[in-house]
Amino acid sequence: MKILVIAAHPDDEVYGMGGTIAKLSEAGDEVHVLFVTDGCTAQYRNDPRLPQILAQKQEEARRANALLGVKAVHFGTLPDMRLDTVPHVEVNQLIEETVDAVAPEVVYTHFLGDVNLDHQMVYRSTLVAVRPVPGQTVRELYCYRVPSSTEWNPQLAHTAFLPNVMVDITDYAALKEAALLAYQTEARAYPHPRSAQYVRETDRSCGLQWGMGSSEAFMLLRKKGDRKS
Repeated sequence: MKILVIAAHPDDEVYGMGGTIAKLSEAGDEVHVLFVTDGCTAQYRNDPRLPQILAQKQEEARRANALLGVKAVHFGTLPDMRLDTVPHVEVNQLIEETVDAVAPEVVYTHFLGDVNLDHQMVYRSTLVAVRPVPGQTVRELYCYRVPSSTEWNPQLAHTAFLPNVMVDITDYAALKEAALLAYQTEARAYPHPRSAQYVRETDRSCGLQWGMGSSEAFMLLRKKGDRKS
């Protein structure tokens, strides 16, 4: 199958579902990753090294996703941490163009309840891009969670992440950690949520809730019929 993982920023895909990406790739699925923003311009906007930092971030993304077996990485150039200032139609267009080019059967995107506004905007535009019109290739739509964003919003009725699908990544946890460490520009010290140890412990805790090994959690939003074999 063709699978598209949509992420607002480089590294969201690994923190949220790096083990699942590796598992899907090994199973023979063709995984594509789309980064909607450049991932740098807000944090380094006054830094004269910005072009070099952008290039480094893209190289880290390529290296991390190569470790996970990703078929292709697609880089958007919308402004990092400012998607709420971009016309909705422009975000829609970027995602729609990638969906049209890849023709995925399964799409993973951000969770609407994340504290990060870029994540919220990507979620909303994904729903537009994969709407169930005639000819739509997308048969399954999932949300994944991202440390330091999903759990940092107050867990209210409209912001609580309520997983209904769990994927055991025990055999892929080491690959996920290697991919995390490839993002040197984003690495943080424990107990920050974006540290490797925090992610390891979270994945183990997640699996224990379902009687499994290290696991990643997802919300299935829509599934159309049976998967093609």
